[in-house]
Amino acid sequence: MNNVFVFDHPLIQHKISLLRDKNTSAKEFRELVSEISMLMGYEVTRDIPLKEVEIETPIGHARTKVISGKKLAFVPILRAGLGMVDGLLKLVPMARVGHIGLYRDHDTLEPVEYYCKLPEDISERDVVVLDPMLATGGSACDAVKVLKRNNAKSIKFVCLIASRQGIERLHREHPDVAIYCAAVDETLNDDGYIVPGLGDAGDRLFGTK
Repeated sequence: MNNVFVFDHPLIQHKISLLRDKNTSAKEFRELVSEISMLMGYEVTRDIPLKEVEIETPIGHARTKVISGKKLAFVPILRAGLGMVDGLLKLVPMARVGHIGLYRDHDTLEPVEYYCKLPEDISERDVVVLDPMLATGGSACDAVKVLKRNNAKSIKFVCLIASRQGIERLHREHPDVAIYCAAVDETLNDDGYIVPGLGDAGDRLFGTK
């Protein structure tokens, strides 16, 4: 699959297995989501440009590299995407955070937008959209539309588990958006949940199941 990056690192795969387990508590689930997001963030941010600077160490002068002023924004899709923010902010604390609120209509399985708050300079930022699950692809596509409407500089989509249907839809509607995930599952059930997936990520994060 073009423009899809699936993480096969042993630590990520181990933590995804724990995340899927129905016996994992809400506390453990939140910790795992944060940890996996941080581990994935290492590769998601690989293309950040660097510039050379000169610093003084306790021993002498050194020419070394720092991030070259690239502006990032993390935009979780509410509410489950919130669980991924802290892990990524630990890596990139200078990033801004926006929020897009979507809920899925249970009859049509399509997203309904109810909230949007983005950094004022979103048009100058490279945006990373966060949502633990890429299921039907409806919410992901809608969030990307919102960001493009606000002239986001570039957009990546990061999830923990994706369905093949969700990947295909996001690629079909937004072929310019790279997808990063830790696992790809084959199917969706009649309610639009990924099978085998991990259930409702929002409910499991916040203990509302």
